Amino acid sequence: MSTEAKIASRINRLAAGNFGDCRPLRQGLSELRINWGPGYRVYYVMLGRVCVLLLCGGDKRKQSSDIERALEYLKDYKERTARHET
Repeated sequence: MSTEAKIASRINRLAAGNFGDCRPLRQGLSELRINWGPGYRVYYVMLGRVCVLLLCGGDKRKQSSDIERALEYLKDYKERTARHET
């Protein structure tokens, strides 16, 4: 199975409500862990009870910078949605 197929499979399971190996990080950000190759990660946030916003992904080697990038994307998303709600 290719890396892309493995990650797509996990995201499809996430869409079906099967979160599998995941953990909360900070500021609402969570990490979906994919134990394949170098240890891939997909960063996401829950919006309400049913909506998941995928922010970005990477592997274990760049985990710290990927988390910071995901938090920046989340901040940008919140700012843009707040502007549209007012």
